[in-house]
Amino acid sequence: MPLYLALFFNTGFAIAQEKPNIIFFLADDQNITDYGCYGNDKVKTPGVDRLAKEGMIFYNAFTAQAICAPSRSQLFTGNYPLKNGCFMNHAKTKPTMKSVTTRLTALGYEVVLAGKSHVQPSSVYHWSKEWQPVKTEGKPRAYIPLDSIADYLKNAEKPFCMFITSKYPHGKYFDVPAKSADNYTFFPYDNKQKDNQDYLKKLAGYYRNIEEDNIQLDHVLNMVDQYLGDNTLFIYSADHGVNGKYTVYDRGLNVPFVVRWPKEIKANTKSDALVHYTDVLPTFIDIAGGKAPKELDGKSFLKILKGSKKEIHQYVYGVRTSQNILAASVSPSRMIRSKKYKYIRNFNSVEVVDQNLGDNEAVNAFIKMGALKFKNLPFEELYDIEKDPFEQVNLAKDPKYSKTKDQLAKAMFEWMKNQGDILDDTEGNMPLIHPGKRFRLDQQSKYIDIPDSLVNTLKKEDYLTLDYL
Repeated sequence: MPLYLALFFNTGFAIAQEKPNIIFFLADDQNITDYGCYGNDKVKTPGVDRLAKEGMIFYNAFTAQAICAPSRSQLFTGNYPLKNGCFMNHAKTKPTMKSVTTRLTALGYEVVLAGKSHVQPSSVYHWSKEWQPVKTEGKPRAYIPLDSIADYLKNAEKPFCMFITSKYPHGKYFDVPAKSADNYTFFPYDNKQKDNQDYLKKLAGYYRNIEEDNIQLDHVLNMVDQYLGDNTLFIYSADHGVNGKYTVYDRGLNVPFVVRWPKEIKANTKSDALVHYTDVLPTFIDIAGGKAPKELDGKSFLKILKGSKKEIHQYVYGVRTSQNILAASVSPSRMIRSKKYKYIRNFNSVEVVDQNLGDNEAVNAFIKMGALKFKNLPFEELYDIEKDPFEQVNLAKDPKYSKTKDQLAKAMFEWMKNQGDILDDTEGNMPLIHPGKRFRLDQQSKYIDIPDSLVNTLKKEDYLTLDYL
């Protein structure tokens, strides 16, 4: 049987082939709790809800970092941010990494990016084709390049993997009037905002942006149904939650993940398997007929898509790096999570900040500022996720959970060592990371307010310099 046969339709060409086409639609900054199919009946998400009815919805899918570039780097490399190098926003992936563009091209695929990129360098991410977002009249954000996508789907002559990366619902939001609090869904972390008119107006714009993203998704799904056959794997996700952005709480790291593949996945199925963004590339390699190399952190979840109930992970992990962002600070965290428990260590908590100080007074000043910025953040956090899904009750100091906490901490530090983490359990190890030309800790900005006496006090030798940045 030949690799593919072109079948003519009035609308163009559809490709019937042994290797499936793969499409990954990635939204930007949307909470898992803000979808109809995930239980929120106050928000309009017909496109994603349709996919959930026609495919499989995952409830325990995670990214390791609740911020744009590090989250995307995992999808594209199959490695956690610490290992692939992009563990700060606006940072580069290590040039030694091989991404999806190399892995799937070697297996006969074209690998296409349609929309927002936010990853670099081009030597790692060398797309077969790439189309930028398109400015759209009267909209707060640029659209995905729908015309280019349609033209490609009509005329594709070989199997492809296409990442469609939306700029929605990320702000800037639509300027729409606030409605009463009854029109929105609130959770333990924002329940106190019900009477805050500024917050309600922001929610109104955010919900409207979600609707706009679903309009774009509907266009894409209609194209797929029109031009492609049932051997097309379609995944929808969002890179991280907006309410947990920059954190390692589930509201930032637990991502929506919905998969449709008519040829292989039963409609309206559900999975509580623990899966991770690093698993996406190994799964794509598996689907394409290859074998994922051992240096990848992720594992294929192809068998789960086909109905297996066997878990592929005991734990997933999370990273918080507050340096190299607009409101930069020295306040790193690491997280380990099973399906039942989550352990977090906040390495520069005020509880332990004194042990992070050294001989350099300028460096010490910024370490102290980082700790004070999050003065209510404890050194350790432990949550029973099954009983406390919104992470409200910290069990870290409860002696009944000391064994669980110690087991998770040990496993987390083993993972950190394997990742080549810049942090460890050594007293005084609290590195400042050189940010390049932007987001310097010792520069005044709209987002960073520091005493005049600390401006320009950090020298190059005060930073940990990563040679690939």
